[in-house]
Amino acid sequence: MLHLRLIVPADRTEGVVRTIEETVGTTHLVVLPGAARDPAGDVVMCDVAREAGDALLGDLRELGLDEAGSIAVESIDLSLSKRADQAEEEAPGEGADAVLWEHLADATHEESTLSVTYLAFLVIATMIAACGVVLDNAILIVGAMAVGPEFGPLAGLCTALVRRAPRLAARSAIALLVGFAAAMALTTGFSIVMDAVGLFDRDMLERARPNTDFIWKPDMFSFVVAVLAGIAGTLSLTSAKSGALVGVAISVTTVPAAANAAVALGYGEIDQMWGSTEQLLLNLVGIVVAGTLTLVAQKVLWGRRVVSPGGSAPGPPPGLRPGPRSSSSPSYRWEVPPGEAGRPRPPQGPDPADVG
Repeated sequence: MLHLRLIVPADRTEGVVRTIEETVGTTHLVVLPGAARDPAGDVVMCDVAREAGDALLGDLRELGLDEAGSIAVESIDLSLSKRADQAEEEAPGEGADAVLWEHLADATHEESTLSVTYLAFLVIATMIAACGVVLDNAILIVGAMAVGPEFGPLAGLCTALVRRAPRLAARSAIALLVGFAAAMALTTGFSIVMDAVGLFDRDMLERARPNTDFIWKPDMFSFVVAVLAGIAGTLSLTSAKSGALVGVAISVTTVPAAANAAVALGYGEIDQMWGSTEQLLLNLVGIVVAGTLTLVAQKVLWGRRVVSPGGSAPGPPPGLRPGPRSSSSPSYRWEVPPGEAGRPRPPQGPDPADVG
């Protein structure tokens, strides 16, 4: 379940409340007239099933609430309520399959920003990986993969391509390009300093490295693993199962490839440098392609959830009519004609306007 806290201008409260009441999957509606001070207005709170949340958020934005007031969304870890259970049963689809596009866009916006913290993590991860490739130490390579923050901009780029958001795409691309360029340049300097103090030497890079030589020898398995990791990473973001991101981070050869290219550049090992660069690009492309296709598939499949297994959808219950469609996703609202405001909500069923 999701908890919505809305600040609503007084002249729009009636429309917002009506929208919430007509959305299947909502409950625990609370209205506090005049409670908000900045901005001034009423406070409206409700709980909504995750699978109905995206449609409701789209409807609230169409009412201009994101500009004239405020929309805050929180995940509910525990809700002991029979009404909440009923709301989740009424809402179409499964909560684990639902994609909250607004939440995804907001999360990827933050993670794809070129910040000092992002650069610091990427530089440190690349330097750790540099130590790993020189020492042929797989543990250091795995640690560097886990520290690297590069999946944020990659997810942002996938989201931008699906939502056609050029600003997010540009921000994500800049974070990737500038981030890796800075990390590789600083790691090259780091390797030169380590060589000067006797901790690195050319022989350590040129000798047989059975644990890490795959980094500069890309093959089709590199692309296959990147594609699988891109799918898993995207699913972990859209389903709020962030724990899977750690596994995604340590399954792709991005940071280690950048590190090996940087160290090889410092020693003039052009073959290793180009091989590592190819490995890096192969992984980046694989993740972006897989992540984008995964989001497209989720958007299409979730958009068809109104159709029953038999290929048709039931009509509205007697006395009810389908509500307006949401531009963000299919609507599950039913309007009650004047004079029938006391009629209970209809059972779960799709909007006939979405069929065909």
